[in-house]
Parts: sequence; C-alpha cells; structure tokens
Amino acid sequence: MTAMPDPDAIRHALRRVIDPEVGMNIVDLGLIYRIECGPGTVHIDMTMTSPACPLADVILDEIDAVLDPLLPPEIDIRVDVVWEPPWSPDMMASDARDHFGWNR
Repeated sequence: MTAMPDPDAIRHALRRVIDPEVGMNIVDLGLIYRIECGPGTVHIDMTMTSPACPLADVILDEIDAVLDPLLPPEIDIRVDVVWEPPWSPDMMASDARDHFGWNR
C-alpha cells in the first residue's frame, strides 16, 4: 500500500516552480490555493496572476516535472486552474511583496 502524500512536502516541492514572467516561485506568489492529498491522489487548486497568462502551460508542465519524481507512479496528480477568488498581490507572501516593493 502506498503512503498518502504529504501536503507540506508537495508545497515545498512547488517552491521550485518559477513563474517565468516574474521570476518568483508559485507558492510565494500566492498562486496555490489548495493542496488535498487522498489515497492515490493529489489535487491542487491554483490560479494564475491573470486569466490571459501566456505561460500557463509552461507552469503546469513544470508542476508535473517537479511532482512526478516526488510521488509514486500510482499517485494521480490533478491540477485545476481556478479563477475564484481572483488573484491579487495581497495573496503573496510578505517576502514576495517586499521583493516587488509592494509592502512599502
């Protein structure tokens, strides 16, 4: 029997996925809304900074590239891009807002 994936380990791994438009990881950008792990599944709800994000496919491919080696092959990874609530800079980690000068 496969152990249930750890949401904290998933979140940590997702920090290696960089939004290529802004050069910041998707966790600190506040793009990850939910990570739910169940028997045989990892379900992630995330958003993009804009519905018109031209690099959404690149980000989704990077998520697969980061999570595939972390999880056993029998684990189904599902990533849903959602638009509610709409992303805003307030969702960013404080350090990320500092980086962009939005905490001043």
